[in-house]
Amino acid sequence: MLLEQINSPDQLKRLSVEELPKLAEEIRQFLIESLSKTGGHLASNLGVVELTIALHYLFDSPRDKMLWDVGHQAYVHKILTNRREMFPTLRQYKGLCGFPKMRESEHDVWETGHSSTSLSGAMGMATARDLKGEDNKVIAIIGDGALTGGMALEALNHIGETKKDLMVILNDNEMSISPNVGALHNHLARLRTNKSYNKIKEEVEQLLMKIPTVGAPFAKTVERIKDSLKYLVVSGVLFETLGFTYIGPVNGHKLDELMESLRLAGKTKGPVLVHVVTKKGYGYKPAENDSVVYHGVGTYKIESGAFQKKAGGAPAYPAVFGDTLVRLAANDERIVAVTPAMLTGSKLEKFQAAYPDRCFDVGIAEQHAVTFAAGLATQGIKPVLAIYSTFLQRGYDQVVHDVCRQNLPVVFAIDRAGFVGEDGETHQGIYDISFLRNQPNLVIMMPKDENELQHMLYTAVNHDGPIAVRYSKEAGVGVPMDEEFRTIPIGKSECVREGNDVAILAFGNMVPIALAASERLAADGIEARVINARFAKPLDTECLDELAREQIPVFTVEEACIAGGFGSAVLEYYAAQEQVGMVVKVLGVPDYYVEHGSIAEQRAEVGLTPDAIAEEVRRHVAQKIQKA
Repeated sequence: MLLEQINSPDQLKRLSVEELPKLAEEIRQFLIESLSKTGGHLASNLGVVELTIALHYLFDSPRDKMLWDVGHQAYVHKILTNRREMFPTLRQYKGLCGFPKMRESEHDVWETGHSSTSLSGAMGMATARDLKGEDNKVIAIIGDGALTGGMALEALNHIGETKKDLMVILNDNEMSISPNVGALHNHLARLRTNKSYNKIKEEVEQLLMKIPTVGAPFAKTVERIKDSLKYLVVSGVLFETLGFTYIGPVNGHKLDELMESLRLAGKTKGPVLVHVVTKKGYGYKPAENDSVVYHGVGTYKIESGAFQKKAGGAPAYPAVFGDTLVRLAANDERIVAVTPAMLTGSKLEKFQAAYPDRCFDVGIAEQHAVTFAAGLATQGIKPVLAIYSTFLQRGYDQVVHDVCRQNLPVVFAIDRAGFVGEDGETHQGIYDISFLRNQPNLVIMMPKDENELQHMLYTAVNHDGPIAVRYSKEAGVGVPMDEEFRTIPIGKSECVREGNDVAILAFGNMVPIALAASERLAADGIEARVINARFAKPLDTECLDELAREQIPVFTVEEACIAGGFGSAVLEYYAAQEQVGMVVKVLGVPDYYVEHGSIAEQRAEVGLTPDAIAEEVRRHVAQKIQKA
């Protein structure tokens, strides 16, 4: 097998061009077989096999800098850069990362878990190269979905204006995770399907080559003729207007076409964009037929593509959110759903099917999504913005300036709150409490189970002001679901277990874990009061005052960063009340980035398990006894 001979780009270059299609076939088969056992991003990587081979064959990584945007399309790059044997550990604890990772390889020059960052990073690298007097290539590989992000468009504008030598590979597969939307996507579709332009362009160029050169004025006239033809046949010519030399569209699965276009791009001075058309899931029929489902997969059967899922069990929190929103919208026509390119991940398919005119996928544009929702809210509409915690970070200025400052009733349905497992540190939803809690007017809550989630959503859509409902990606607890919605009083907690030795204030999905810890403590004769905090803002100050009066030691527990989180809010309150003798121990995520693995492994690493929490309480009780 050719693949077994390839552990570096240098070894790849020893192959003949004629051998490359066979290597592509072997890589594709390796991906299908390997990911069937580990899961991972399947469809996106099957689509870039030939493109990745061509780039590493023609250019000199790591001297030439390749930035993969979004990084989930970098598996083939990892295979060709001496990490093939690590694939059995893909996305597993202490194993191979599912995104580019600098500590893994010198060939990973830029870490991308969020989309639309590669062009800005590439511009920085190209500028640094020129400042140092070096001459390496800088190549950003960006999907058409990521190109719709505002940051990418800002970078295109800057790159075109400065005329830096920089290559952009537009991997156009018509998809991000869900089908792409927007005017830019439609522009690319016109380019993609316009075969007549390329054919006519070739014929005109051949004709012009036969005309004797008669000086610069004629040469300029020739260029104007070609430009006029381009504008005549292809409407827009967006990229050349921005200052790029445009090459394409190129068939991304034909290596000869790819190599020719990339060679030409490599010789072109100034910014150049190579428009490569690929098919997501290429070479594996199940993924070709449904690239949305096969974007990110668990384990599956290769022959049929059928996923190997555990039967039964409680519904996942995102599914409960989607179902609840459909029910709420049936009784209130003002409710609309907004999402930044995460229609499927946020489980809004049912809502879109039921209310297509009230469901808005705005593309990878989190800033726009937040302010769009704010604009809706000013006109009496009830927008529910379904957004992953990690992606809400990208719209923070809009949360502050456009929603909270104007006190607008936008509901932030914050999905993937807490640990996210295999996607790792780029996707962890552990920061939103800290960056939201400082905002006036905003309410922040999280349910202890799926039944409480539906009631919190009902409370949120009827609240007159900005409000955030956080929830995990995990399966729910498995509790019965109430048929009727009820309002949860803002800022009110509930006691779910009595006890007077210590109090465990648990936020959201930590309540079941705190209850399990209290059972372990009870076996040791320590009675822990467990409180479902519900709200990180506003706090239940009556509850906190009661604990202070009784001088019960408090342990706060949250699956979020300690700095600025729920526990910090409790400490701040007691400090403001001058409760000097109050014992408060804050348990949460320490001040470092927690990498990929299972959620259970991530919790164990930071001490958010029943055993670890119980041990913290025992240690405090033992110290108290010693002092007595």
